[in-house]
Amino acid sequence: MKVDGGVGFDLATAAQNAREAEDAGYDGLWSAETSHDPFFPLLLAAEHTERVELGTGITVAFPRSPMHLANVGYDLQSYSKGRFMLGLGSQIRAHIEKRFSATWGNPAARMRELILATRAIWSSWQEGTKLDFRGDYYTHTLMTPMFNPGPNAYGTPKIFLAAVGERMTEVAGEVCDGLLAHGFTTEAYLRDVTLPALERGLAKAGKQRADFQISCPVFVVTGADEQEFEAADKGVRQQIAFYGSTPAYKGVLEKGGWNDLQPELNRLSKQGEWVQMGTLITDDVVDAFAVRGEPEEIPKLILARYGDVIDRVTFYAPYKSDPDRWKAVLAGFKS
Repeated sequence: MKVDGGVGFDLATAAQNAREAEDAGYDGLWSAETSHDPFFPLLLAAEHTERVELGTGITVAFPRSPMHLANVGYDLQSYSKGRFMLGLGSQIRAHIEKRFSATWGNPAARMRELILATRAIWSSWQEGTKLDFRGDYYTHTLMTPMFNPGPNAYGTPKIFLAAVGERMTEVAGEVCDGLLAHGFTTEAYLRDVTLPALERGLAKAGKQRADFQISCPVFVVTGADEQEFEAADKGVRQQIAFYGSTPAYKGVLEKGGWNDLQPELNRLSKQGEWVQMGTLITDDVVDAFAVRGEPEEIPKLILARYGDVIDRVTFYAPYKSDPDRWKAVLAGFKS
C-alpha cells in the first residue's frame, strides 16, 4: 500500500514540505483546492523532489475548460518527469454556481465528458490525432500548430476522480486511472457500495481492477501522549460532523444505520453550531470512520481494515510531533 501526504498551501514552504515528506518515506503528495490554487505548490514540489508522485486531490473540474486542464496537466507531467496525477472533483452545486459562477447539471455525465474531452486533447498532442471531440457539454475541434505542444516525453498524466455516489464512482472506473475515495467513507460503504459501482464502470471499459488505483483518506486518532490523543479525537469528531452535515453524504450515514444523524448535523450547521456538532459523533461512529491507537499500531489497523481494498492511503490528523517515530510508522506499511 502506498502512503501519501500533503504538500500544504503556502508557496513559501511547499518546497521544504515536499523534500521532508520524500525523506520521511511518503510515496506521493497531494494538494487541494480550498483557499489556494492547487497546482502552484506541485510545481515547487516537482522542482525539489525526485521520487514522490504529485497530484491534485482535488482540483474543481467544472469551472475549468478541458483545454485548461489538458494544458496544466501536460506541463506538470513533463516538469515532474512523469510523476503528476490529475485529481478531479465535482464539488457541490452551491459552490459551483455561487462561488465559481459556473454551470451545474448532470454532474456524473458532465464529468465523464470533461475527462473524455481532456483525453482527446492529449491524444491530439501526443499521438497527432485530429481533434474532433463533440459532446453534449464540451466541443473541441480546433488545434493549430501554434497551440500544440507536441508529444510529452513522459506520456499523459493519470487521472483520478473523487467520488462518493454510485454514478460518479462508475464514471471513475470507466474513464479514469484511479478513484479518490472521500474521507467520509466507512469500510462497509467502501465494500458494499463503492467497489460494486467501480467494478461496473471498469466492466464498461473492459478494464481490470489491477490497472486501477483506489486512494482513500483515513481518519487517524493517535498521539504521543494522552493530551495529543484527546486533541486528535476531538478534531476527528468535528471533521466527521462537518462532512456528515452535507446532504450529498447522507447515504454513508444511512449505510451505518445513523439515519437521524445527518438531518440534525445539517440543522446545527445552518445555525453555526460547529462545536456542538462534534459532540453528536459517538464512539461507534468514530470507530466506523477512523482508526484509533498508538502511532506504531496505525499501519496494522489500516492494513487490517483496508489492505485488500485500497492501493493508496492518506491520513486525516496524522501524528507528527516526533518525526523519527512517524518515519517508523510509514515504514510499517511496507513491512
